Amino acid sequence: MSVSAVASAPSVRAPLPVLGRDVAVPLVTGGEVTYAALDYAASAPALQRVWDDVAAHAPYYGSVHRGAGYLSQLSTDLFENARRTVAEFLDCRTDDQVVFTRSTTDSLNLLAAALPEGCEVFVFETEHHASLLPWRGARVTYLDAPGSPAQAVETLERALAGRDPHGPALVCVTGASNVTGELWPVRELAAAAHAHGARIVLDAAQLAPHRAVSVRDLDVDWVAFSGHKLYAPFGSGVLAGRADWLREAEPYLAGGGASRRVARRADGGVDVEWHDGAARHEAGSPNVIGAHAVASACAALTEAGFDALAAREDALVGAVREGLADVSEVRFLSLFGDDAPRVGVLSFVVDGWNSSHFAAALSAEYGIGVRDGLFCAHPLVRRLVGSEAGGQGECGAPDAGSLNAIRVSFGAGTPDEHVERFVRAVRELVRDGARWNYRTVDGRCVPDTSGRA
Repeated sequence: MSVSAVASAPSVRAPLPVLGRDVAVPLVTGGEVTYAALDYAASAPALQRVWDDVAAHAPYYGSVHRGAGYLSQLSTDLFENARRTVAEFLDCRTDDQVVFTRSTTDSLNLLAAALPEGCEVFVFETEHHASLLPWRGARVTYLDAPGSPAQAVETLERALAGRDPHGPALVCVTGASNVTGELWPVRELAAAAHAHGARIVLDAAQLAPHRAVSVRDLDVDWVAFSGHKLYAPFGSGVLAGRADWLREAEPYLAGGGASRRVARRADGGVDVEWHDGAARHEAGSPNVIGAHAVASACAALTEAGFDALAAREDALVGAVREGLADVSEVRFLSLFGDDAPRVGVLSFVVDGWNSSHFAAALSAEYGIGVRDGLFCAHPLVRRLVGSEAGGQGECGAPDAGSLNAIRVSFGAGTPDEHVERFVRAVRELVRDGARWNYRTVDGRCVPDTSGRA
């Protein structure tokens, strides 16, 4: 069944309007084509709704929490209303805190800085580096990649069973893999963590743009995500969840906004009383535009309905897999199996192709933007592709230094035509090869000025 046939079903919603949907890009073979943005997993295009909401506020922009003027009061209300909207979007508990950060990476580093002394951390090797690397001050147990959701729960339970049940512990897990798109058993992992006296933080960077995330239903202690993957630009992220560890930790940044009271002592020193709430970790002038953009995206996705969005996304995933099913050179990457539930993220390798060469040809000859490499998840990609996966190597046939993957990803704003063009392009490149010469510049394949292949 074609993409158009599936997506025309009454239960499947049309793509949401996004910026850049009409941008034309040049092709090395001549002419222009509408750009097909199929790299949503890195950064999703901004929803038109988000851009319009930000533009409507821009004339009223002012300082937050620090001004008596009318515009300052409006901006403060906008910022705090954004916090409430995000809490509703995540179905937070009444006593949870929503802290605005710069990104998922920033959120998880904030939580890492707030870990109680002696805290143990358990994290699967399959995580994005944002989840794998922040825990440098803690005792970290890296868990092997599981072969199924059930094995993931069993692996975690075995690891937790050997720890001191009286000490603090934290489990960090993704909701949806940024490499394979596969959904992880978050609710079951949370139950296992809590049964052994541990807490759990959910990396929802790839989950929140595609599926509803309920802190209560999943029973996670914290959730982190990024605005730029949620159709919201301007560099804002979120850490939401239990307040106690955050309240007891030193401020993530020291400065104005985080402090309630600062006074000189008689001995010449300084005494500081820090805020207890979210402001404790939001020092400096906050990114009110970014927070407003995140809240706008949360509202837009909620109104669109995740069931309808997910149904259309499933149709697009199915169209890609069906369209390339008979191309034996294409191998999709998976931990849990080809039929595992996933969001709109698919990674694959192509026999006989360097990944950078293939991605460059998709861009230069078809106007399609994808991602290639190790996707900031080096241990996982190396496991799925091969232990020799590493640098890009030279354009042309792959060698031991070029066994990386190609990732195609899409979401609420992806038109059917973009996916149809991608499937056609992959088939043509595998069958006929590139139509242009390419060379390596700074480790990347780029079109060669010498012209056609």
